[in-house]
Amino acid sequence: MVRTRVTWWLLAPALGFVAVFFLLPVLALLAGAFHVDGVPGLGRFTAFFADPLHQQVYWRTLKLAGLATLVSALVCYPAAMALVRVPAPWRGLLTGLVILPLMVSPIARTYSWIVLLGRNGVVNSTLVGAGVIDQPVQMLFTEAAVFVGLLQLMMPLMLVSLVSALENLPSDVLAAAHTLGASRWQTFTRVVLPLTQEGLIIGGTLVFTGCVTAYITPAMLGGPKVLMLETLLYQKVNVAGDLPAASVIAVLLLVTTIAVNQGLRRVAR
Repeated sequence: MVRTRVTWWLLAPALGFVAVFFLLPVLALLAGAFHVDGVPGLGRFTAFFADPLHQQVYWRTLKLAGLATLVSALVCYPAAMALVRVPAPWRGLLTGLVILPLMVSPIARTYSWIVLLGRNGVVNSTLVGAGVIDQPVQMLFTEAAVFVGLLQLMMPLMLVSLVSALENLPSDVLAAAHTLGASRWQTFTRVVLPLTQEGLIIGGTLVFTGCVTAYITPAMLGGPKVLMLETLLYQKVNVAGDLPAASVIAVLLLVTTIAVNQGLRRVAR
């Protein structure tokens, strides 16, 4: 009993910090979003989704974030499996190169995409010079540009998560699967994937959450033509001064990320 009391007293500062700086702001946010003139209800959400623009922005955000998460998983799984087979000294170097872009400001990385995708950028100049197109095409301020920027921004998170999971995979289970006559595809789907699904869930959650909550990349590569929830949130707060709508967007971001994480875990089970 004494040990239990001491443990709770040691946890008290951390619990107090979480309650003051996390739980209370979230509860205040929820209270503001679900109350209209002091009356609880979903009126703010109904009014928000009654606007076709808001519906378009919400589904566009889900589509681009989901697509970036899916492509990251498809690309990073074989890359992670190849990386864990590299000898230890080289593996550390390659892992450092993977993490290196995360240390660069998102603004600098997004500006590099502007240089590449602009009407007079490297991509258009190369295509025109090769005779593939007759004149530069519009690449910036499109959903494709935002998708590419988000994918490049968040993909290292998926790769690092999968590498960590694959490094903890026992090597003898792969040998046992091959001994029992399993093909490479059966080994991957029935052995590797189930045993490393936690890395996939964590990586998927990080990538999806990062894409949904990203502001710099959609704002610079999408502009006012390709609004996403974060850029719409910025407009509601700093341009329109519509704090109730901003609270609704914040709640949607929170609920969507939690739902995606739980959905990934349910699919894994």
